[in-house]
Amino acid sequence: MSLTLPQVVADYFHAENTKDIGGIARCFASDGVVRDNNKVHQGHDAIKAWKEDSSKKYSAIIVPDAAQTHDERCTVSTTVSGNFPGSPLQMAFAFTLAGDGIAMLEITA
Repeated sequence: MSLTLPQVVADYFHAENTKDIGGIARCFASDGVVRDNNKVHQGHDAIKAWKEDSSKKYSAIIVPDAAQTHDERCTVSTTVSGNFPGSPLQMAFAFTLAGDGIAMLEITA
């Protein structure tokens, strides 16, 4: 089954799964925000640093399972598998979109 995702969200998951850290950052607005593990990362440099740090610790593959899109919000239910405790995990990626970019991403388990 394939999902219909906004293009920038599809681009984000492709960049995640191909370990393209620059590609991940480019999906975000210049002042975009990521909220993950009770931490906030704002702007391209901070988002790159967040992904570089997490990529050093964990190798993960994210499979989108379902998505709901309403206006500028897209919430994607995923299965995340990798070399971390509890793998695989069900996680939600809640995107707030602005124009062609991601204004905010909130990741929750």
